[in-house]
Formats: sequence, structure tokens, C-alpha cells
Amino acid sequence: MAVPLFDTKLQNNALAPELQAAFARVLASGQFILGAEVQGFERQCAAYLGVRHALGISSGTDAILLALMALGIGPGDEVICPSFTFFATAGCVTRTGARPVFCDVSADSFNLDVTDVARRITPRTKAIMPVHLYGQAADMTALNELARKHGVKVIEDACQAVGATQNGRPVGGLGDFGAFSFFPTKNLGAFGDAGLLTTNDDALAERALLLRNHGAQPKYYHQFVGGNFRLDAVQAALLAVKLPHLHAYAQRRAANAARYTEQFANLPGVGTKLILPTAQPGNGHTWNQYTLRLPGAGGLPGAGRREALRAWLTARQIGTEIYYPVPLHAQACFAPLGQTDADLPVSARLAGEVLSIPIFPELTPVQQDEVITAVREFLATERH
Repeated sequence: MAVPLFDTKLQNNALAPELQAAFARVLASGQFILGAEVQGFERQCAAYLGVRHALGISSGTDAILLALMALGIGPGDEVICPSFTFFATAGCVTRTGARPVFCDVSADSFNLDVTDVARRITPRTKAIMPVHLYGQAADMTALNELARKHGVKVIEDACQAVGATQNGRPVGGLGDFGAFSFFPTKNLGAFGDAGLLTTNDDALAERALLLRNHGAQPKYYHQFVGGNFRLDAVQAALLAVKLPHLHAYAQRRAANAARYTEQFANLPGVGTKLILPTAQPGNGHTWNQYTLRLPGAGGLPGAGRREALRAWLTARQIGTEIYYPVPLHAQACFAPLGQTDADLPVSARLAGEVLSIPIFPELTPVQQDEVITAVREFLATERH
């Protein structure tokens, strides 16, 4: 049986009448950029995330970039971020003229290692950007304490973590800014690119609102150079239909994760040859991904084990993905920064070990059994 890594059609088709009605409403309104639909969705998001301000943005990447711009970060500044993450995190820092300073992560959470962050802070550091990778919150209590001590800002890259919590509080309102992505395969998926920027700071919200639309206030009068970071009305209207279902989607993802963990836990080699993801204490994990680790021979990355399992699953028509095969410090465009695998050993190791398997909410028990059986059989072949 074929098991895709995700299937957006199932989720969206289940809401087809409501989505079509929302589209028709926007079509009839003639208001396609910002407007009432975006404002309504922003209020809905602010209430869901427990923040004072939520701004609809053109993408998650643009939300990160807008946060950096609103904080005035630019040439000569440094922003600390993980090396093990999606490119946009550091790419946006570079686009402002600032320097991304790559930090290592903890292997058990995939998120920023606070001790490593502390040793990389310099007088040029203007912000720390934790990424709530795969739907799990970074250690915001420790990171905020460190940021306050050094007088720097915190931008939460929550692009994979809408609805995630830490100690009962939603991510996105735990730092100075929170950036979310609604890329179609995210837990809350749009029908194209879309994003959100959140903050509890009135002054930052006002500045971000201005910069979202070319820095114009009033129209055609520009005090600042902003960008075109506006959210389309049709995306807002469609997302507003799906947002009330987000908690149910997250519950199904969590149930799928729990079943994987239960079924894999007693397999020979689990903990050494196959390392399972975990939810850290106090975290409400939303399981944007269920990411296995396959250490190589002697616990080293590589040695082909991850690639072997991926090929094994592909042969059985089971979807997988590697998030992410090359850490940011090893990307060609960041080579001039001079950071190496020796400086970021955990990020380098994880890039050779990680493999994400299907966990989308509509995954059926029969499909999940296919995945479980295939992984079990793969491990059995390694014992012979």
C-alpha cells in the first residue's frame, strides 16, 4: 500500500463546501489584498495564540525578515540562530546585511543548545532566533533569561510550530516576535504561501504594520523602506475556515506520534541503532514531523544507514524526507563565515542521521501499520 509523506487533498477536500464559500465571498467582495478578511483572520489568530497583535504576512520567510527589519537589525549586527534548520532562518538575517552566527542544537530536542548560545554572544549580538523545529518549542525560559541578561531581542521562528506550547503558553508570544508559516504542508496549511507575525509589544506591532506595506503612512508617503509583505485576502479567508480545526489536527498528529513511539519502543536496537523523537517536559509538541535518527557505524553519521532505510521505504511506496541534509554552516553561501563541522558537531551529525516519516492527521491505522512493519523489517535485516 502506498503511504505518502503527506496528503493535503484529504484535509482540504473534507472542508470543500466551506472553502468554496469563503472563496466566493472574496471573489464577490473585490477586495483581494489585506482588507476585512485579513483583519478577521488576524483577530482569530491573536485569540488562538494568546497575543496582542497578529499580522497576516505573505509567507513565513517574510515574517522572519519583517521581524528583523522592525527591530532595526542590519549591517554590523549579529543574530544567533541554529545551524540545523531550514534555510530561511539564516537567509533572512543575511538579507538585512547582518551576520548569522550559527549555534549548535541539542540532539534530543533538535532545538538550540542554550549553553552553546551563551558562549557565542558578543557585543555585536542583537538578537537570538530559536527555531521550534518539527513542532516542538525551544527552551524559551532559558533563552529569554539569557537575552535579558545581555540586552538582546528574541525572535521565535515558529514556522513549523503553530499551536505548540511551553508550560501551557503558546509559542509566538514568548519572545519579542513570533514568525509562522502556513505553507500548504504545515499543520495549518494555506493554498499557496502565507504567514503570520506576532508580538505583544504595541510599538513593535505598529512598526511592523508600517513596514509590511512599503513603510508608507499615509499612502504614498514613506518614512521608512519597507517591503511588500501583505497577505492576500483569499488566503486569509481560506485559512480562517481551517483554523478552528487546527487543534483536532494536532491531536491526530499527537496520536500518530504516540502510536509510532509505542510500536517502535521495544524493537531491537532502539536507542542505539534507531533513536526516536521525544516531547520535552512542559512542551505541547504539535508533531509537524516525526523524525527518526539512524546513527551510522560506531554512532557516527553517514555510513549509509539513513539512506538505506529511506531506499527501503521508498521501494515500498512509503514517503519520507530529510529535514535537513546539509546544516546551514556547511552551505556554500555561508562558507565565508568560517564555521565548521568541528565547531557545530551535533548539527553536522544530525544532518547525516535524520529521516522523517508520515504523520499527517489523515494517516490511517492501516497506512501507519505499513510504515511500522517496514521499519521493523528493515531493522531485522540489519541483525543478519
